[in-house]
Formats: sequence, structure tokens, C-alpha cells
Amino acid sequence: MTCILGIDPGKSGAFAIICLDTQDRVIVEDMPLVGGEINAHDFAATLQEYKPGLAMIESVASMPKQGVRSTFNFGVSYGMVRGVIAALNIPLAFVSPAKWKRAYGLSADKEESRKRAIHAFPWNAELFKRKKDHGRAEAALIALYCLHRKVERESHYASMKAEA
Repeated sequence: MTCILGIDPGKSGAFAIICLDTQDRVIVEDMPLVGGEINAHDFAATLQEYKPGLAMIESVASMPKQGVRSTFNFGVSYGMVRGVIAALNIPLAFVSPAKWKRAYGLSADKEESRKRAIHAFPWNAELFKRKKDHGRAEAALIALYCLHRKVERESHYASMKAEA
């Protein structure tokens, strides 16, 4: 069973796993924390359980007027997540927020992402029911975006082989 991992990075972020045999369901968890920092051990343990074959993380940068401390803390969290993925030898792709949100017709409004995730995963709607679940919603939509890109590429390559 192949699984796809989507990540909305940061301490207030989340990760989502979609397995190809159950595409209408999603496993979503808030980023595990210990002492206010990402718990790399728990994150790695969860990833080892599901063994995703591909990960996609939202590529982010510092934001204007964001404090130095806040930017540093976010960078540490972002690096921790990337390090765990690299250590587990999971292929990693990056996507800008604008690109994956454009694919779903979303703006920067986090509430739109939450509503879209509820629509995309009705069997798991309870995972996105609170306003603060926007990180979960975005992680799930990033995983879904990654899955759609993977399926498109594979069908494109298959049609090229058939024509040859």
C-alpha cells in the first residue's frame, strides 16, 4: 500500500496521510509537540508506521513584519520536519501555497481550506470541525494535491509508453 504525506509545517501545523487504496479517507494529526517544540521522535514513529512513499511540504519563507524570534522558531520547526523526512529516506517534493491553493480555487483565507477539506473528506469531517483545524485541513489538501499530481504523472507516462 502506497501512502502520500502532506505537511503544513510549523508548530501550529499538521500532517496528513492518504493511502492509495483509501483515497476518500485521510489520517490527520496536529504536529506532535513536546515542551513547545516539534517532537521529532513521535513524528518519525508515525511516519514509520505508515511508510509514505512520497511527501509534499508547503514551501514557505519568512513573512514581512514577522519578528526575528518567530521567524527563527518557525525555521527550526521547518528544518526539524525536513530532517525527519530525509532521515527516513522519504522522497520529498515542495509546493508553494499559491500553487496548491490555486488548484482548489482557494484564497489565503484559512476558513476556505477548512471547508474544502470537509468537502473532500466527508467521512473524516470531524477532523476539520474546529476553526483552529485549518492546519489539518491544509495538510490534507496538500496530500491530496500531491496524490493528484502523482496520478497525473503516472497516467501521462503510461500513455507515452503505450504510444511508443
